[in-house]
Amino acid sequence: MSQTIDSHHSDSGLLSLPRQQLRKQLRQRRRMLSPREQEQASASLALNLLKNPDLHRARHVAIYLPNDGEIDPHPYMAMARRKGIHFYLPVLHPIHPGKLVFSPYFDGVELTANRFGIPEPAFSNGLRRPAWALDAVLFPLVGFDESGGRLGMGGGFYDRTFAFTRLRPRLAPKLIGLAHDFQKVEKLPIEPWDVPLHSVATNRRLYRVK
Repeated sequence: MSQTIDSHHSDSGLLSLPRQQLRKQLRQRRRMLSPREQEQASASLALNLLKNPDLHRARHVAIYLPNDGEIDPHPYMAMARRKGIHFYLPVLHPIHPGKLVFSPYFDGVELTANRFGIPEPAFSNGLRRPAWALDAVLFPLVGFDESGGRLGMGGGFYDRTFAFTRLRPRLAPKLIGLAHDFQKVEKLPIEPWDVPLHSVATNRRLYRVK
């Protein structure tokens, strides 16, 4: 990836840790952030996302509700909505286990907790957008590297949902990971089923795949 915004280097000493231990340590580190630190990080993230060319023409964008210390995309969403961007939340697919579908996210939409305790719109409301019809997807990372490698929570939902992007990359939505900058590691072990990112936005920098 290429650097477009100056930043301090993040800790790469976690590289030698096994994948599960790395996930545990990075999650613990982001949970230790104070509300003030999270607020500042989210505001900086919003500015970096606005500079991301992968989003300049996007009109239908998937987003997430922050959990477990994840960086909050809501400040960006508030700015982007004024430009006419429509946002969608991931919903666990009841018919195709392990996959996601996306429902509109707007003020007043009713949310209920899924089996992981994460709020989502009801699948039964009929307001859904398939993954291929999105322009971009913003999703949280546990860890990432500058080659587009990513470490998630381990459920594989995004990998299964966006596996089709390998077959038609030009028509696929832009996959953009969001994280605190300290979640960057030097190099992540990549599995065959891992779907690579187009870019990563953090509170300090925008990383784009070359």
